Amino acid sequence: QVRLVESGGGSVQAGGSLKLSCALSEPLPPGPRWWLGWFRQAPGKEREGVARVDIGGSPTYYADSVKGRFTISLDNAKTTLYLEMSNLSPGDSAVYYCAADASLTPWITSRAAARYWGQGTQVTVSS
Repeated sequence: QVRLVESGGGSVQAGGSLKLSCALSEPLPPGPRWWLGWFRQAPGKEREGVARVDIGGSPTYYADSVKGRFTISLDNAKTTLYLEMSNLSPGDSAVYYCAADASLTPWITSRAAARYWGQGTQVTVSS
């Protein structure tokens, strides 16, 4: 069973930057066309899909709320996923989760869980 472990969360002031990492315990099983991505959930709000990347490195998808500020990337070994976040605002405060699946359903409905899911890392942005 592939495990995903996020790191890099913390507290920053508005306008600051953070880089999140998600380490996979092993490569994803061959065969399916996996995507890897980041979701976030703030207290009292629905889960939001933030960014995702195809296992091949492209294409990428970004939520409108983060376009131009966040960059998702995957290392060559396909075992570490990154999310570089800049120009952060209090609205970006949430628990950030990395995830992987071959189905896009988790991006369509927040009720659907991804096949693989990390435990989350807290990002807090103060004004």
